[in-house]
Amino acid sequence: MVTGGGRRVGRAVALELARCGFDVAIHYRGSENEAREVELACTQLGAESWTARADLATTEGCLELVDAIRARWDRLDLLVNNASLYEGVPFERITPAEWDRMQAVNVRAPFLLSQGLLPLLRHARGLVVHLCDIGGERPVRGFAHYSVSKAALAMLVKAMAVELAPAVRAVGISPGHVVWPEHFDEVTRTRLARRIPMGEVGDPGDVARLVRFLATEAPYLNGAIVAVDGGLSCRY
Repeated sequence: MVTGGGRRVGRAVALELARCGFDVAIHYRGSENEAREVELACTQLGAESWTARADLATTEGCLELVDAIRARWDRLDLLVNNASLYEGVPFERITPAEWDRMQAVNVRAPFLLSQGLLPLLRHARGLVVHLCDIGGERPVRGFAHYSVSKAALAMLVKAMAVELAPAVRAVGISPGHVVWPEHFDEVTRTRLARRIPMGEVGDPGDVARLVRFLATEAPYLNGAIVAVDGGLSCRY
């Protein structure tokens, strides 16, 4: 299952998994048309593919998604917690509601989904991949609540790796600039790209191929958080 599988990185992950033989459940909240397009593309690649809608900002939504998966499948080889909330608010203006919603989507939902689907994951000796972020280690001004949520998600990777192995593995992926936020203008994109040691931005496929590798070729990798950022996290 891929959360937020209708767009951007989630879309690339879902298609890559279908391409290499996985059946794929595609979660979405508001991007129904895009999710249906991914479902069709996965089916054309030979996968059993289906969509499920849920609002991961609520506990009820997370539990509904768990129930939908458990009603359809009795094992789960791979859970990709990709869905994420990203918004900039100056520190002094973050409201309790904005703080809570950020933590709910970016930390609580991955926890609830991993916990609720644990029997299916154990049955398959499965893998949970959490999409972390370079911002969890190197905060950006104006994104304090986002950076805190991603730092917490990185710790969730490690806690799950210690407590759930060997039956279930947990790995984090920490992308840098693989797909631009839609509100970044060209000046901002150019300025940020210049800081990347590789000299260019990545793309969602870089993350998708790593997910596939973790699931199919790296059975001893557990508790690691792998940066996909062209070396950006190595510099000041």
